Amino acid sequence: MKQAIQWSSICLLLLDLIPLSSHARDVPLWEAGAGVAVIEFPDYRGSDERRTYVLPVPYIVYRGEFLKVDREKIRGLFFRNDKAELDVSLNGSVPVKSADNQARQGMPDLEPTLEIGPSLNLFLLHSAQKKTSLELRLPLRPVIDINARYLGYVFQPQLNLDVHDLGGNAGWNLGLAAGPVFADQRYHQYLYGVDPAYATASRPAYFARGGYAGSQFISALSKRFPHYWVGGFVKWDTLHGAVIEDSPLVTSKQNLTAGFAVSWIFARSKTLVQEER
Repeated sequence: MKQAIQWSSICLLLLDLIPLSSHARDVPLWEAGAGVAVIEFPDYRGSDERRTYVLPVPYIVYRGEFLKVDREKIRGLFFRNDKAELDVSLNGSVPVKSADNQARQGMPDLEPTLEIGPSLNLFLLHSAQKKTSLELRLPLRPVIDINARYLGYVFQPQLNLDVHDLGGNAGWNLGLAAGPVFADQRYHQYLYGVDPAYATASRPAYFARGGYAGSQFISALSKRFPHYWVGGFVKWDTLHGAVIEDSPLVTSKQNLTAGFAVSWIFARSKTLVQEER
């Protein structure tokens, strides 16, 4: 599951509803596997044209004393204590052929991008048995394309709630998340700008500004079985009030993304460590 978020009031309500009876357990130091995911989403945030992808999914978990890697992220890479951590945040986008997108006809294609940068995560609340956790995540990610060209940066603060063993059902994990998205002028111009050379009667020239780029709301649910893992997510994007909502390339101010994945676990360490949440 990538990252998940929700409003603070809903987070606090769920904290009161989830049973918190659990015990620490010994788990393998590392696990490895592979699987497949089906994801359906818009060409880009603000597009009304959509694609469905079937993609391979690696499954890698490492539970070292200092470095921890799981399906959500890399934790504790730089700094960690009981109040905060500094780690790595990752995101990206798929390529978009402008010939296949009506709003971008005649414009340059959008290259696949990688967003990678530091994230300061503040631990706001943990239940007694660490079954439920509430964090404020503050990732700042520079963006590059496949040719290592710098495209700007994205700042995406998120309020993140994770619930383990949902409703007392072992292995079921729920993630809820919500937060605004901000990006600089350079990145917005790359996605939503229209240079005069590509302006048409129905697509006027447009110069994007940096600033608020809408908000995202995500819900994800996963289950770890003895030999495989399954998970799914739904993400809702809104561009209402965004500085780029008047771009001619924004053809929908609301987007829904959904996906499902399954991974089979075929190797694991014989060394056991105590599971940490």
